Amino acid sequence: MRILVVGGGGREHALAQALGSEPGVEIVCAPGNPGISRIARCIPVDVSQPGALLAIAEHEAVDLTVVGPELPLSHGVADLFASAGRPIVGPTRAAAALESSKAFAKDFMARHHVPTARYRVCDSAAEARDVVTRAELGYPVVIKADGLAAGKGVVIADDRRTALATIDEAMVARRFGAAGDRVVLEECLSGPEMSYFVLSDGRSFVPMSSAQDHKRIFDGDKGPNTGGMGAFAPSPLLTPALERQVIDQVVAPVIEGMAAEGTPFAGFLYVGLMLTAQGPKVIEFNVRFGDPEAQVVLPMLEGSLAELLMAAATGRLDRVRIRFRDEPHVGVVVAARGYPDTPETGKAVLGLDAAGSVPGALVFHAGTADRDGAVVTAGGRVLTVVGRGPSFADAIATAYKAVRHVRFDGMQYRTDIGRKALQP
Repeated sequence: MRILVVGGGGREHALAQALGSEPGVEIVCAPGNPGISRIARCIPVDVSQPGALLAIAEHEAVDLTVVGPELPLSHGVADLFASAGRPIVGPTRAAAALESSKAFAKDFMARHHVPTARYRVCDSAAEARDVVTRAELGYPVVIKADGLAAGKGVVIADDRRTALATIDEAMVARRFGAAGDRVVLEECLSGPEMSYFVLSDGRSFVPMSSAQDHKRIFDGDKGPNTGGMGAFAPSPLLTPALERQVIDQVVAPVIEGMAAEGTPFAGFLYVGLMLTAQGPKVIEFNVRFGDPEAQVVLPMLEGSLAELLMAAATGRLDRVRIRFRDEPHVGVVVAARGYPDTPETGKAVLGLDAAGSVPGALVFHAGTADRDGAVVTAGGRVLTVVGRGPSFADAIATAYKAVRHVRFDGMQYRTDIGRKALQP
């Protein structure tokens, strides 16, 4: 089986590695990265162009395409592949609105009684200023750019002054471009956060384990939000009773509701949850596997990922059974200086082979590039270094042992990834 993996980050490296380790599976990646190029053929492409991706799939005669990032999904790549009769894992453009429009997601949850925070959708800065001035949702208040903002369009404002400044930055100064033309204001929920993943074929779905992400740039969950500075899996918070509740109150209503509205959801669904005193509530949806969560979840899978993905793309998930190991995995994101706002690039990355040689460690490339045979930084999140072991303490120790082998100018990373898993 020949599989095209779309994307060039750590998530796609994890997908390529898991798929490429299976007998009889050949991987093509577009555009890929230096790490992926060791295990797959990489083809340069602009992933925002669905037509270019379809041309690659047709030229390479691939049997299945798996989309990693959200951008091509929001541009309708799954629609185009479906019209050409090519199996693809990923939702249609309409279904991808669960992530590409936070306003759509909130209104959808309201229609289908999915538990989430109280909210207001604001189409103008004046309307948003009025809501926060009257403290309609209380403080702190969460301010989200409606559209895609690469994981950076969310601000938790502790007071009116910060809220007003954030609204002006998004809607007047247009820091996030068109993504901030509309904002969603939400009450700030409290409780531990957890991510839950499922894979759907539009009718059926199978659970894909759980994880906990670390969004803030600095230790102790301080500083601005990022695309994710690390993750661990599985989440110790997920009891069998809680998982049943999440499936019954969130996952099933979403899959059934999308189908009922004429936009069946097929692909990976990431459910970001806040475990409040009133029960689990949805913070956000992603319509693809999370990054860096994929890097800690996919290595836990037992069985054939290729078979699972083909079943999702062809409406046969009800025939597949999967299992994930309980062995803890901890992933530490190694980022460039200046991330998340203005990351430095072009810095030589050393120690990759030594890091990958640590027993129980995996190194996934994200923001890297090849320059004259050397690996250099090419983005904010440069690597995800994963440790695994019989306990979370062992997995944490392995991950950081491997991280300490990596060196580049301006390298930064959190030193507390996984610590939450050790708390009683």
